[in-house]
Amino acid sequence: ERLIKERLIQICAIPNPRLLGYSVAADVFIEVEADRIFEVARLLADYECISYVACSIGEADVSVQVLAQNTDEVYAFVTEVIRKIPGVRKTVTSIVPVVLKDIHQWRVPESVCVDEVNTNR
Repeated sequence: ERLIKERLIQICAIPNPRLLGYSVAADVFIEVEADRIFEVARLLADYECISYVACSIGEADVSVQVLAQNTDEVYAFVTEVIRKIPGVRKTVTSIVPVVLKDIHQWRVPESVCVDEVNTNR
């Protein structure tokens, strides 16, 4: 309960997109005008087909993951929605056929757990 209360962990159900008919995942890396990065990111976060939105440092300013039933849906979303958002300069899309590790499979490093135990003694 303490871990939940301190927001170190959260309990949630994680759907399997493939079993729900969303067999295509695509990472879209978006170059955005500097003064519109957060505006574009927040706008994209509202779309149901987007499972992940982040502001990033590097060639892309915003990264998103699109879940779709087929590549036609990905293409339509990128060309008809993302590229038409004011401030978007460029997109690079990568279809993700296999995910070997996802966030729900990440484990807290042992060193963090050991430090926590030692701190509470």
